[in-house]
Amino acid sequence: MKTNPSPMFPATRLRRNRKADWSRRLVSENALSVNDLIWPLFLIEGKGKREAIPSMPGVERLSVDEALRAAEEAATLGIPVVALFPHTSKDRRDATGTLALDANNLVAQATRAIKAEFPQVGILCDAALDPYTSHGHDGVMDGERILNDETVELLVQQSLMQVEAGCDIIAPSDMMDGRVGAIRSALEKAGHTDTQIMSYAAKFASAFYGPFRDAIGSTGVLKGDKRSYQMDPANGDEAIREVALDIAEGADMVMVKPGMPYLDVLARVKQEFGLPTFAYQVSGEYAMLAGAIQNGWLDGDRVILETMMSFKRAGADGVLTYFAPAAARLIKAL
Repeated sequence: MKTNPSPMFPATRLRRNRKADWSRRLVSENALSVNDLIWPLFLIEGKGKREAIPSMPGVERLSVDEALRAAEEAATLGIPVVALFPHTSKDRRDATGTLALDANNLVAQATRAIKAEFPQVGILCDAALDPYTSHGHDGVMDGERILNDETVELLVQQSLMQVEAGCDIIAPSDMMDGRVGAIRSALEKAGHTDTQIMSYAAKFASAFYGPFRDAIGSTGVLKGDKRSYQMDPANGDEAIREVALDIAEGADMVMVKPGMPYLDVLARVKQEFGLPTFAYQVSGEYAMLAGAIQNGWLDGDRVILETMMSFKRAGADGVLTYFAPAAARLIKAL
């Protein structure tokens, strides 16, 4: 955007528009809404269980019945979507992530339960094998190599199962080539023409995912790293190519992950494509802020809203954040 030349001081005093609350609100360039929030939830086996995640202060793993209460809270606060992630114990994991295809796994159970009681709450389901594999990777392995096409076949099956359970948005997070097109084709053939795909289109091989792996039971499981399929943090142009491919394959929405360290990528994606674009404020980002807030080093209310606004300013249409219920309350109180 071109800026018009302004007369110099004192004819121009930019503080005039900042002088009062009403004036600041009047000229605000971006606005936060509860509609901008997606709330990720972690699921565990059992009933009546809430299990703290030490590396994510204030976040808990929830049994399905407790996830229902979280969905009720989302509905009450007006949060449009919850995202579901399962914790899987080591004894239930195997080399190909068989449990990902089980129509009675935690994600499927929670999806059915939430849709039955709170149909107005959208449900986003991850399409990925890493919560279920014994090696912690997002795909099928042959020695040290991740097999792309074989993995995509399983992701298609997983996606169809999740949609049949009631999932509204399939979110492929694996970064295998061609998975969006394969999932879209399978959904069309099965008659699920209204199912949305929010692609993790630019997902980087980041050091900010550690607490998430604690949350889903992958800590100590992952063998090696994910740099052969997740993106190099040095590459911005490649992120644009990834997003373009996923849009061409049928993605309705795209995501940049992580969030705050990649605001430049987020801004480029939104400017280049104009598609609904989301950021994931990932577990490491959350843990840093929540830990500092907990210790009194940061003003929690202001920091939560400021980080949400940073995503909006960069071009995000919405944010996946563990701060979602807190942010919703703060936004409603503005």
